Amino acid sequence: MGAVHPRVLGYLGRALSLEFSAVQQYMTHASLAELWGLEEAATRFRRETVEEMQHAERIVQCMLALGVAPAASQLRPVGHAPDLVGLLRLNLSLEADLINLYAEAVRFCVLVGDGDSQAFFQDLWTDEQHHGDELGDWLRSFGPSHDPSMERATF
Repeated sequence: MGAVHPRVLGYLGRALSLEFSAVQQYMTHASLAELWGLEEAATRFRRETVEEMQHAERIVQCMLALGVAPAASQLRPVGHAPDLVGLLRLNLSLEADLINLYAEAVRFCVLVGDGDSQAFFQDLWTDEQHHGDELGDWLRSFGPSHDPSMERATF
């Protein structure tokens, strides 16, 4: 296997950190939704937790195949909000960060002619765009505003 550009390795490290941050956030939001009695939301957040963990696993496998020790250097703190709509907004923002990172990584790989890494990041980019679309649809299902009486205390 040929040498991989150091910047590609940087994208992998940043991606691993963001994916683990997403796992942590979705897991926490699932538990919070469950505490609020929102079983459907808790189930959806748990499903997202698993999908983000699968992304993290793919990144770890890629890094190991490249001979690099995986290390998620910075996990973001979990965002919290007083209601489900607020949680969805936070999750949509995190998904947007992942989408932007993968788009940037794809563009860079095209620039340096790294087709294998380009395809890897493209697959993750497509998955995250799908997640972002689903979250956006879910958020829009609440309409332009939501009932403030639905707000709940958080940690």
